[in-house]
Amino acid sequence: MIKNAALFDSNSLLFESMLKDIEAATTYIYLETYRLNDDSIGYKFRDALAAKCKQGMKVRILVDSWGTSVSSSFFTTIIKNGGEVRFFKKFKFFFDFFTKNHRRNHRKLLLIDDKITYIGSSNYSAYSLAWRESVLKIEGEITRYFKKTFVESFNIYLKYHFNKFSFKRSIKLGDFKIIQDIPSIYFQRIRKEYTYLINHSKNEILIETPYFLPGYKLRKALLDAAERGVDIKILVPKHSDVKLVDMLRNKYLGMFYKKNVKILFYTPNNLHAKCLLIDNEIFSIGSTNFDYRSFRYQYEIVLLGTNDSINQDIRSHIMKTMLDCEDFDYEKWLTRPFLEKLFEWLMLPLRYLL
Repeated sequence: MIKNAALFDSNSLLFESMLKDIEAATTYIYLETYRLNDDSIGYKFRDALAAKCKQGMKVRILVDSWGTSVSSSFFTTIIKNGGEVRFFKKFKFFFDFFTKNHRRNHRKLLLIDDKITYIGSSNYSAYSLAWRESVLKIEGEITRYFKKTFVESFNIYLKYHFNKFSFKRSIKLGDFKIIQDIPSIYFQRIRKEYTYLINHSKNEILIETPYFLPGYKLRKALLDAAERGVDIKILVPKHSDVKLVDMLRNKYLGMFYKKNVKILFYTPNNLHAKCLLIDNEIFSIGSTNFDYRSFRYQYEIVLLGTNDSINQDIRSHIMKTMLDCEDFDYEKWLTRPFLEKLFEWLMLPLRYLL
């Protein structure tokens, strides 16, 4: 199912690898992403894909209308040469304008020739070049199954209603599982899977996420695990690219600290990685953040499984991240300004949308 796998945490090295694989492609290239910007990185990928279109390659691109800053004219050369470009759910005006427009495609996949899959956290933009990411490059038969999930998304890019029970099922493949989420208050497959794994953890839980706003059930699972003696480390950026999330996140940190859940702040820049390792046996990597918005409102995808090589790569990645982290300062948190505490409380009703 998987022949080789490599983990990238540097966008510069990741993009170099992606562009090299795109250049070597012979049959198709499918790209699905939340953000593709009108900048030096966006141009590089657009031009590389346009070149493959001119060679007669099958190229399909699915970008999110909210996250992506470019218009269809950005892809003119690709479209003129037979490539297909679709924007996921353009803004529409209905009676529940905000709720429906908030449901975004946050998935991140690059698929090449039924041979190569890239899945993880990275968008295509120059402004995030220095961020720390987590993207897994996989070589093997599993790409055919990721291709199936891409085609499903590509085909329903403008639809707002579909059968939630039959669409976007999880795919079990031996020791691996591709878990897909659709916007739903009740059917949150990734959150439920994470809750189950945390509830059954025995020794250690390692989590990297740029936005840490877990709902009640996940919070309880983490706190119960810590009470059982499980060593839990949550790695988050000290300052993410969404300041409101940071402020609201900080409200909960004292509670976790008192229950012996260790919070570590990544300091060099933004930690945008999204991965999970439990008991050094089960990993998860993909597009999902540890927050309400990902679990409830967004189309997400993760690869979850047991594989010694991938487990070791993720563990090494997290250990390296820790070298640039500082511990949460509980005493400083207790004495934070009153206005900051007040703002945290005022922000609480918005936690489901952040």
